[in-house]
Amino acid sequence: MQAGFSRAIPRNWAVHVLLIVGAVSFVLPFYWMVSTSLKGPADLYQSPPTWFPGEVRFENYPMAWNSVPFPRYFFNTIFVAGCIVVGVVITSGLSAFAFAFLRFRHREGWFNTFLSTMMVPEPVYIISSYILLYNLPGGGGDGWIDDYSALIVPWLAHVFSIFLLRQHFKTFPRDLVDAAVIDGCGPIRFIFTMILPLSRAALTTVCLFTFISTWNSFLWPLVMTNSDSIRPIQVGLAFFAQEEGTEHGLMMAAAVFSIAPLLVAYFFAQKQIIESLTHTGLKG
Repeated sequence: MQAGFSRAIPRNWAVHVLLIVGAVSFVLPFYWMVSTSLKGPADLYQSPPTWFPGEVRFENYPMAWNSVPFPRYFFNTIFVAGCIVVGVVITSGLSAFAFAFLRFRHREGWFNTFLSTMMVPEPVYIISSYILLYNLPGGGGDGWIDDYSALIVPWLAHVFSIFLLRQHFKTFPRDLVDAAVIDGCGPIRFIFTMILPLSRAALTTVCLFTFISTWNSFLWPLVMTNSDSIRPIQVGLAFFAQEEGTEHGLMMAAAVFSIAPLLVAYFFAQKQIIESLTHTGLKG
């Protein structure tokens, strides 16, 4: 027993060292972003670069905020993300219920087909998507281009969310479904009165992942929007990268207050994320 205890000590130290190295590697980019956002031109172009700003410039933040219409960008991003989150919860919940509980022909084949679409990168289909949205009726003279519909409707279904909820739903016993059927509970009522209330952790994870994915989206809104009244915040950050040169201090200042909502959301939802990812691995 003493020998086993003595072997466990160096093993635990090794695990803690790896965890510390991993934590530092994750925190370091955030520190560099905040540090750069407080630097002036003299510190930004100093060689070698410094870890600490020689002169702290808090005025970078109001300058960055006033350089582009960030209030409008924040509104657009929050509105689009909110609509997509609501749509994804509905479509993913219904789809995951079908793949987890309903029996129909080629169910696993259809599910694997859905999963295979996750391997297709966005640049592959963005040109054909632009042509399709351009020719759809509605919006202005360019179809759905430069309209909220182009930013919201194509993303109301999310394959990873379907997969996550389906894996979580499969942890429920089949007897629960049979008992609901015997009591006369229909599928829709069963989903919204039993399954979803018991899946708050998984739904929180889906909402957060969808919100973060929408918040960080850049290529799609860059191609599908033409005016500042529609553009989200990630496209606004590209304003600081001009042909004349990148304004690193202002860009990092804008990046700091752009990711602040994501950090706050993750801080409040981290418990549900861990719980959800733990439960979804119990049954395949």
